[in-house]
Amino acid sequence: MKKLATIVLLLCALVFVASAQKKMKPWTEWSEKDVNKILNDSPWGQTQTETNTSEMFYSPANQGRGSDRPFDNPPGSTSSDRSNQGALNQSTSINYRIRLLTAKPIRQALARRQEKQNPQLAERLKAFAEQTTDQFIVVAVDYDSSDRRFSGPAMQLFNSAVTGTIKNDTYLEVKDGKRVFLQEYIKPTNDGMGAKFVFPRKLEGELFVTKESGYLRFYSEISRGIKLNMRFKVSDLLYEGTLEY
Repeated sequence: MKKLATIVLLLCALVFVASAQKKMKPWTEWSEKDVNKILNDSPWGQTQTETNTSEMFYSPANQGRGSDRPFDNPPGSTSSDRSNQGALNQSTSINYRIRLLTAKPIRQALARRQEKQNPQLAERLKAFAEQTTDQFIVVAVDYDSSDRRFSGPAMQLFNSAVTGTIKNDTYLEVKDGKRVFLQEYIKPTNDGMGAKFVFPRKLEGELFVTKESGYLRFYSEISRGIKLNMRFKVSDLLYEGTLEY
């Protein structure tokens, strides 16, 4: 009887594993909801949201004084902006979309988004979605906000950043503390992917990320006002039997 119970439990476990490993539908069939999920809330694409609560009220006593907190005064803004425009009477946020661009699911999601808008580019987009690299890890960072006083200055900072000024404060890190630093920074273009941070895929001749790495952390200080810090769980990066990052 005990042996039968063990067999039943084993079969249930196998069914559960098979269900958990159920393949996603082909990327060419992804809906807009599927695409957004992959890009913004998945093992390969996550969102860092910075919220400013200073706009929930307006205090004349603050006129002419800047804040020591970067997000209280967005890069390029001053307290006088609020005195001229008034407060929004609500908190405002900016979303930084941090994505592992060299991970196939991210490229497939970006390709699917473009394909829905431009079906005639299907073949070119398929090539982009399926390409691989054994040399680089590329992190793409895009951003959005309902308040242009945040997205505008962020755009200026991302567009003015150069490799030389941010490389010492931009790196990838794994659980054992090893880091690889930025190799190249590529400013945002009109490709819809945002800024691109390029890192070597190998460290001292060995793959920097393996199944034993635990996590992959991306960190970058674009300026005093923009600090990006996102951790990806390596065990969740498996896609179609391959570690994608």
